[in-house]
Amino acid sequence: MKKIAAATAILIALVAALFCFLPTFAENPGHRAQKPAADQQKAEEKSPPDTDPPRTDEKCVYLTFDDGPTDSVTPKILDVLAREKVPATFFVIGQQIKNREKILQREADEGHAIGIHTYTHIYSQIYSSAEALTSDIEKCRQAIRAVLPTFDGKIYRFPGGSYGKQDLRDTVRALGYTYYDWNAATGDAEAHRSAAELFENAVLSSKEKRQVILLMHDGVGYASTIEALPQIIEYYRENGYTFRTL
Repeated sequence: MKKIAAATAILIALVAALFCFLPTFAENPGHRAQKPAADQQKAEEKSPPDTDPPRTDEKCVYLTFDDGPTDSVTPKILDVLAREKVPATFFVIGQQIKNREKILQREADEGHAIGIHTYTHIYSQIYSSAEALTSDIEKCRQAIRAVLPTFDGKIYRFPGGSYGKQDLRDTVRALGYTYYDWNAATGDAEAHRSAAELFENAVLSSKEKRQVILLMHDGVGYASTIEALPQIIEYYRENGYTFRTL
């Protein structure tokens, strides 16, 4: 009887654990694209910028968000931006758009810039050849245009950054796109970062820069980014930065 009771307890625990994970899977079938493997996270956070911010003499910050749209994070990011009356740039994942068309439409309606990030976010596929990257970019563009028929945006962000991808940079340029990396980051793609840590990273990584492209994410699981965003905006505002889109 003791063995049966122990086996029953283990089964109940396994079922409970499964149900804890179900909401994330149900909300975002492509959730694994939102947080790359550890080595890819490091590349994404530490990749140096290869494309400079747009030239201007004024102090300005470009708030950028990768990996949306998502149901749980993107609308809350948009709420903060609307409340603070600042624009941002969203680099979107094409396959995330299905069933989230209203979120993408809201981004455009509220004056934010939309850029191409990727259709799948699967590194081994999109970086396998110049042809594969071209196809991925076009699929993402078509997914955006299905919602925003007049979309003709020509800004792109390499998943993981453009570092070490010289030939593919040339491919992107040949397609008529300008690619943007970043020169500051909150580090929100690293697991279990608190809002206070994200704020500190934003401040430290943008220190003494007059033009800042700040990397953040609006994929699933970025609750700390939502929490940190008002303080991040306040910091740049108090330090004389103008908010712009790429």
